[in-house]
Amino acid sequence: MLIRPWDAPRDDAEWQDWLAVHDFGRLAVNGPAGEPPFVQPLRFAYDADRAEAVTHLARPNPLRAALEADPVVVLSVIDDYVYVPGPWQAPPGGPAAHGTPTSFYAAVQLRCRARVVDDPADKAVLLNRQLGHLQPEGGSARAAAGEEPYGRKLSGIRGLRLEVTGVRAKFKYAGHRPAETQDRIAAGLAARGGPGDAAARDHLLRRRSP
Repeated sequence: MLIRPWDAPRDDAEWQDWLAVHDFGRLAVNGPAGEPPFVQPLRFAYDADRAEAVTHLARPNPLRAALEADPVVVLSVIDDYVYVPGPWQAPPGGPAAHGTPTSFYAAVQLRCRARVVDDPADKAVLLNRQLGHLQPEGGSARAAAGEEPYGRKLSGIRGLRLEVTGVRAKFKYAGHRPAETQDRIAAGLAARGGPGDAAARDHLLRRRSP
């Protein structure tokens, strides 16, 4: 992923705060020799203090063998993406038709070392961490080995701990454009009001130079 200086996060807190509320991504795992990588969509819980993400897979998932062969993986998350028409990006004073169309998006890629967890008690701990993240208000039973309602189901999954060893983050929101162009883009997003437009506009305004 190419990251221009104006698209880089201002600090770790920027991407960590974003990742805290964007918890569905794709896990890329090296495939067997001669095969393309495996890519698994999944939900996860990221813990900045532990520098790890936790998730789980169905027991028959072929990723397990691939992870045992090579535990180095990438967890990729992308959201808040929108299409930006060319005229919105036209330079100040120039023809609108000369503007370059593009896409805005936020993306975080976590390089991780994966560890498969198969002990029932340890899997229950990981599941409860995910549940605590997704349902902090409670309302669901907690997982515990040998206990209802989930104890017998633990054998059907593999827990996964992803130790974060590197991070690449990007917030592509016209950071290098002049203020007049940024204002035009923000107005266009507000007027269009399509999926993702409000979030993209918030990023643009939040990240613009004072």
